[in-house]
Order: sequence, then C-alpha cells, then structure tokens
Amino acid sequence: MNDVMETTKDLSKYGLENATAHWNLSAETLQQITVDKGMGVESENGTLSVNTGKFTGRSPKDRFLVKDDYTKDKVWWGRINKPISPENFDKLQAEVVNYMDGKELYVRDAAVCADPKYKMNVRVIAEYPWSSYFIKNMFIRLSEAELQNFEEEWLVLCAPGYECPNPEEYGIIAGNFSILNWSKKVALVGGSEYPGEMKKGIFTALNFVLPVEKNVLPMHCSANVGEEGDTAIYFGLSGTGKTTLSADPKRKLIGDDEHGWTEENTIFNFEGGCYAKVIDLTEEKEPDIYRAIRPGALLENIVFKEGTKEVDYFDSSITQNTRVSYPIDHIDNIQTPSYATNPKNIFFLTCDAFGVLPPVSKLTPGQAAYHFISGYTAKVAGTEAGINEPVPSFSACFGEPFMPLHPAVYAEMLSKKMREAGVNVWLINTGWSGGPYGVGSRIKLKYTRAMISAILEGKLDEVEYDAHPVFGLHMPKYCPGVPTEILDPMNTWLQKGAYVSKSIQLAHSFHINFDKFASEASEEILNGGPLIDSHHGLDDHF
Repeated sequence: MNDVMETTKDLSKYGLENATAHWNLSAETLQQITVDKGMGVESENGTLSVNTGKFTGRSPKDRFLVKDDYTKDKVWWGRINKPISPENFDKLQAEVVNYMDGKELYVRDAAVCADPKYKMNVRVIAEYPWSSYFIKNMFIRLSEAELQNFEEEWLVLCAPGYECPNPEEYGIIAGNFSILNWSKKVALVGGSEYPGEMKKGIFTALNFVLPVEKNVLPMHCSANVGEEGDTAIYFGLSGTGKTTLSADPKRKLIGDDEHGWTEENTIFNFEGGCYAKVIDLTEEKEPDIYRAIRPGALLENIVFKEGTKEVDYFDSSITQNTRVSYPIDHIDNIQTPSYATNPKNIFFLTCDAFGVLPPVSKLTPGQAAYHFISGYTAKVAGTEAGINEPVPSFSACFGEPFMPLHPAVYAEMLSKKMREAGVNVWLINTGWSGGPYGVGSRIKLKYTRAMISAILEGKLDEVEYDAHPVFGLHMPKYCPGVPTEILDPMNTWLQKGAYVSKSIQLAHSFHINFDKFASEASEEILNGGPLIDSHHGLDDHF
C-alpha cells in the first residue's frame, strides 16, 4: 500500500480542524516514525518494541459505559459496568478533541468481524504512531478498493497523552479512562498508552451490539477447524491453555481470542491478528507465537539482554504482562477467511489447583450454561508468603470485564445454539490431580492433548460415563492415550475423605459466586450447578 498524507479537511467533521493526518501508513513507515521519535526500538531481528508507560495492562476501574435511553435498561450495571452520563461523555470528548487538535495524528481505517454479513468498519484516530501500528495488526486489514469509499460505523479516539485534570467533574475516577458510547458509536481512550484498551473497547462494543441487534453470540474464546470442516471452540481464562491447545498442527486456527456465533451457523473471528503474552516464551513451548515475532509484529514492555538487542522473555522487571501483537497471517496454519461452520465441540478450560475437577467431563446443556456463567479457574497463591492454598477465581462467560449484558443473556444464547447445533460441551481441567497444588501434580499436557484429540475424533461418543458425586459432571471411564486411573479424580487422592471435603469446599465457592446471577438464571441452569447435598452418593437424577 502506498503511504499517503491527507489534509486536515478529512478530520474536520470530528472537530479536528488543525491536525495533520497520516492516513493508513504501512507498518514499515509507522515503525520508522516510532523509532525516529524515540518512542520505540528495534530488536535484533527487526521487530519494533515499545514501552506502554505507567499502564502495562487494562485499568478496569477506569472503564465506563454511557448510560442513556438506549443502554439504561439493557446493560448489567454494577462493579464491572459503571455508568457515565451522556453530558459528561460529550464534555470529555470535547476535551480530548481539543487536546488532539493541532497535533500530528495517525488514522487507521479497518474492520472487525470476518463474516462479510457482520463486518463493521472502525476508524481509529490515534495520537501515537505505534497505536496505529497495533490497530493495523489487530483489526481486519482492508483492500485499496475497500478503503476508497470507507465510512466508519464506530470511531475510536485514542489520546494516551491526555489526562483529565479534574476527573470528578466528569463522573470518572482518575485522569485515565476508557469509555464507550453506543448511541454516538464512539470509543474514547485517554491517559493510557496500553493499546489493549482500544481492542477490548471495540470487543465490548460488539458484545452489546451483536446479541442485542443481530442475534449473534459473542464469545471470548479461541477456535480452530479440522480437515473435515469440524469446528472446535476453546473458552478459558489466562493460564488455562487456551492458546496452546487451540494451536494444533492438524487443525487450522480461526482466531485466538474473540469470535461470534451466528444464526446462519457460522463461527467468525472478530479480529485480524493475535495479541499474545510472551512472558517465559520459548520456541519449544509456543512455536507459533515465537516465530510470529518478526518485522510486522509489535512487542510491548519487554527487556533486552544486557548490552544486546536480544529479547529476554524471562525478564518480568517491567511487567508479567509482556505482549506481542501480530497479523494473523504471521501464523502458518490459519483458516482463510477466518470463519467456519457450527462447532461440533466446545471446550471449557479450567486450571483447577484444588485437584477436585475431573481432567475431562461431558456437560449437559444446563451444566454448560452454569459453568459458562461461572467461568471458573484457580489462581495459585503459593508465591505469597504464608499462603499455600489456591484461590478460586470466577469470571462470568470467561470474559466478565468485557460483557455489558447480564451473563445469563449470553448463557441462554449459548444453550439455545448448543441444542440447535447438536454440539457437545466438555469441561477440561488442565490443573492438578492427586491432590491440590503443593501436594498433587499438574496434569500432563500430553494427556490433555490426548483427551481433546479423542473428543475431536469421536472416540468418547460410545464410552461409558460415571457421574461425579459432588459436581454431577459426567466422567468417561476410558479415554485412549490417558491412564484410566486419573479419569476419576477421587482415585488419585490417597485420602478419599480429604477429596470429598475439598470437593464440597470448592462446590460452596461455586454456589457463593453464583448467587449474584441466580435471579436471572433459569431452573435448568440452576440445576446445572454442584450437587452439594448428594456427596455421600450419586444423586437420584443420575
């Protein structure tokens, strides 16, 4: 693509009368400008590396949604979804525009949603050249013809250098903010250089628009497709193996983070790139990500080995959240274009550090909805002095910070689509077996891969199942490539009573967490939870 310089008239409709606009610059040009301005450096293989300053991750407490006639009765307001008035938004937008006017700005015209029927044009006007570089990587890149008559549906204004001097007057908490306005279709990011705020802002926008207006289920998941066209979806929070397990040499990657499931029975990627953590990265552990880090990619907050330009992926002195963004075509084995037909199997990945949940279990529709709303994993807290117990962690729909609607809305949509598609849902525990963290051991990756392969090949369709006495999960009695004794976790504990006690403890955590959703959940979903009263034997239902 030829780099072009546009005059300010193209930005005047946004109130940017005096800005200089660089329009849709190539990666090479953006990289050169970033280096020339002293905002980034190149690694030894030519990959651009930047530091995101004070914020090395999202700031959830500084995220707000405009509460107006369109959103007031639809958004699930609370700790996650905090309101801001339309008047305060307008004032803040005017302040940001005033700050950006007269500056050198970088405009990127792109799209999200790979399925042509749902494709949405997004224009990003950014203060920093490398913010534009990030969007070029992460959103869907358009052809010259598509750019000719481009009109945006959503606008992102990204001003990392602007901090609100008197946040209380605008109804926000701090000088930095990330705000969405569905009526104006504007995302406003200020005071934070972390580019993930832009990506997750548009993801959150879609998580409202797609279910409310298009009857599409948005999902925080990875997805791949086999040679026979069979799609698989992988939900999971950080550290559960979502990226690792969806990278399968026998299957093509659709996308690694955000997807939609349509009425027309397709699964489509929201994005045109990948945004991966690189802490402790090795070529052996994550070959696809490691090899994707080359010119055209953008590294964040990494540290070089002393006296060199070689990246030290084990250095977390800036942050544990070191990252890379790269276009999806930096991965060899991808689905093009990035959508496919209805899934046959859905995997909920959890790292259960209590050693309670089975390594693989099959879920009923009610259980699937319950575990989807719960979004459980466990954090290992052994790094803190005196804390040896794992800590349960719940994130509704495996992506609570980005879900504007009540989690039950997404769960009901998932249940309905599961039934219509005849899809199987599986809970995969990539955590501990034989006892909790500190006693048992982590389930081997080769066993988890064998379980997923067996499911994808239909080898668990005909085997017998037992029901878990506390959680009611259906555990296969046999799985090829996996030792039979680990399939029922109670078998792996030396003290069966200790196992039952720990199971009941975890079940209580599930129930306590679910209380806030119970009023909106159907009877079927409520019945999909743990069966605490039946811990002395199988529930009559089974």
